[in-house]
Amino acid sequence: MGGGVTAIGDRAERRPKQDRSRATRQRLLEAAVAALAEHGWAGSTVTVVAERAGVSRGAAQHHFPTREDLFTAAVEYVAEERSTALRALFPQGTADDRRVVISALVDLYTGPLFRAALHLWVAASNEEQLRPRVTELEARVGRETHRIAVDLLGADESKPGARETVQGLLDMARGLGLANLLTDDHARRERVVEQWAVLLDEALL
Repeated sequence: MGGGVTAIGDRAERRPKQDRSRATRQRLLEAAVAALAEHGWAGSTVTVVAERAGVSRGAAQHHFPTREDLFTAAVEYVAEERSTALRALFPQGTADDRRVVISALVDLYTGPLFRAALHLWVAASNEEQLRPRVTELEARVGRETHRIAVDLLGADESKPGARETVQGLLDMARGLGLANLLTDDHARRERVVEQWAVLLDEALL
């Protein structure tokens, strides 16, 4: 009986440790994205991220042995969070108002995630070790975002041009995100969103 109690106690002790480990990992991921968005690749070291997350450098390296591990995982983590948040805005799936969907998609590309991802892409263009991992990540995130857009817009991709129309929307949103890095031109974005809502209503009939 004593052995059974000990085993239960060991499992109970492991759970809080696992919870703390998950919490530490999440803080590191969020800190990495914030650092990358604010300081770029050159200014975002493991030490900077660890300090921002309130953990030791050793703890950071326990979770992510290399800098590349940390930053690719960070951007992927937040991308998944944003995808989840986007779906949560429209829990029934296809939305009635395409303008609202377009606006939500544009928001994906004008927040800290896109800024952080952009820094990662620039770094990957010069870092041989980083490039294949970022390329794979971007392809996966792009496919997921496309699937979400198709679902929410109620697009029938069996119709000629429908897939390209949705992809064009996402490319446009990415372009607005790039423009937003320099100036926050909210009024112009609103006009572009309005026009795309008209275009999509006609193209996706």
